[in-house]
Amino acid sequence: MDAGRPRRVTQRDVARLAGVSQTTVSLVLSGAPASQIPAETLERVQAAMRELGYVPNRWARALKTNKTMTIACVVPDIANPFYPSLLRGMQAVADEAGYDVITVNTDGTAEREQRFLGWCLEGRVDGVVGVFFTLRVADFKPLTDAGIGVVRIESSTKKVGPLPVDNLYIDNEAAAAEVTRYLIRRGYRRIAMIAGIGGPQEGRLNGYEIALAEAGRKPLIIADEAFNEDGGFRAAQQLFALPARPDAIFAANDMMAIGAMAAARDAGLAIPGDVAIAGFDDIFAARLVTPALTTISQFQYDLGTTAAEVLLDRLQRGNAGAGTSQAMPFRLIERSST
Repeated sequence: MDAGRPRRVTQRDVARLAGVSQTTVSLVLSGAPASQIPAETLERVQAAMRELGYVPNRWARALKTNKTMTIACVVPDIANPFYPSLLRGMQAVADEAGYDVITVNTDGTAEREQRFLGWCLEGRVDGVVGVFFTLRVADFKPLTDAGIGVVRIESSTKKVGPLPVDNLYIDNEAAAAEVTRYLIRRGYRRIAMIAGIGGPQEGRLNGYEIALAEAGRKPLIIADEAFNEDGGFRAAQQLFALPARPDAIFAANDMMAIGAMAAARDAGLAIPGDVAIAGFDDIFAARLVTPALTTISQFQYDLGTTAAEVLLDRLQRGNAGAGTSQAMPFRLIERSST
């Protein structure tokens, strides 16, 4: 052995310092349920690892336990500012449990989502939290059969069955209806909606139409192929070119709303004096633009922590039991753009 190279700290060293067996250290590292390890013992083992600078040999653990200690966060657009907070929430929970989180971008296409399924079956991850636009619950059966946990983040409630796939959802229809009713209460008469193609726009469009129908008004919808600032800019330009332009715009996400704000400025329109603009998602930039954007918050960080907790609980139970569906909260955030 190279005399100048420090000796690698082992599980035996950790066990000796913590005053426990090596088996107990191994249980802690494997993420065993709290019922198997007293809290005081867990704290002693973790303190010993910190003091010794112990770094687990992840490859050895993977071979021994058949676990990668890695979970995937799957998103349709890594450039969308909605997802970083979701990822950070997942990481906060995963780190505590000794798991790493990797991010996979699919562009929301069927080809990339199917390719991801095959990638998972190569044994690269223990579980998945994801937003999927084209996959259905039955498509995940090969993963669940292989013991891979799956949590889907959805835009509406999902029927659950025997397949162990868990779902977290924001009621996008109810949230969009709330924004639209808010604009009606504010006195706006011609409320248009702009949306991108693909993603969660269906539920948001439905909510908008429901709220307008309640008020006896007709919808005005412009859809663009892009669910981003460029799409919002183009869609708003079409609205502003109409003989009777709208006095309020509800955008299907904040990026489209920010694009619509740019189009309004280009057209010489004041916000909200000439046209009010509201969005959906409450991305970080929503509070920074001028004027600050009225929007729907989905509490992305909390959504990420809950998704990771549901996934890790599923993995601890051996991926057993039927699927679940859990509603998550949303809130209208009123700012100066309306």
